[in-house]
Amino acid sequence: MKIIKFKTKNKFKYKRKVIIKDLILNIFVGIHKFEKRKKQRVRFNIEILTNPLIEPSNKDLSSILNYEEIIKKINSLVKKRHHELLEDLAENILDVIFKNKIVQKTSIKLEKLDIVRNTESVGIKVEKLRC
Repeated sequence: MKIIKFKTKNKFKYKRKVIIKDLILNIFVGIHKFEKRKKQRVRFNIEILTNPLIEPSNKDLSSILNYEEIIKKINSLVKKRHHELLEDLAENILDVIFKNKIVQKTSIKLEKLDIVRNTESVGIKVEKLRC
């Protein structure tokens, strides 16, 4: 048996992703009159790709994206006002997330859980990439 050695410089490519999975909030969202009077359950699934060239450090928390802070900001955003459309809500969340300079790409999936009979959910998915 012959062993082949590859010449490498131990370089790796990384993808770092922050995941917020199945966050369910009762919020005011929708264009119908009944949606403006009663909160409804919305499921949030968010994936945030961060700059892989920035090495995470517990001594410098600006090197990471804090998922607790993102969730707090989403809670604050949905409490401030009624959103007519899920698309509008998604754009507002994207604006908050992209304020952090280490964010490169974000995917958001928002689903209304109780709005259409005979479905588990209906909703949207939006992706945004920093150029």
